[in-house]
Amino acid sequence: MPRAHPITFPDLRRLLAALGECLRVARLRRNYGAVTVAARAGLARATRQRGERGDPSVSMATYATVPRELSLYADVDLIAHDDVPGRKLQDFRLPMRRRASNLFPTPTDRAPKTQP
Repeated sequence: MPRAHPITFPDLRRLLAALGECLRVARLRRNYGAVTVAARAGLARATRQRGERGDPSVSMATYATVPRELSLYADVDLIAHDDVPGRKLQDFRLPMRRRASNLFPTPTDRAPKTQP
């Protein structure tokens, strides 16, 4: 049975292609061979190659394992580290606290104010 390819949006394809290119450049800067990185990451050479091309069918584990083998731990930790839009949505959904004094007004709060 042929493998089904995931449907991806163009911006996601560009993002994956850029990530793959960054991994390829990092590998070449370290002067590591493709077979060496694939073996150290426990991947097939073809899987590593598809990851460097930005293939969306490559698992997230591949995109996390290859940087580990290239000593890029800190970069993997930065993924979704500071989620500003998510925090704003979370804060928006938080219930507003109400004080008991605001729920039950005192008799002095109901009295009309007099002008001096």
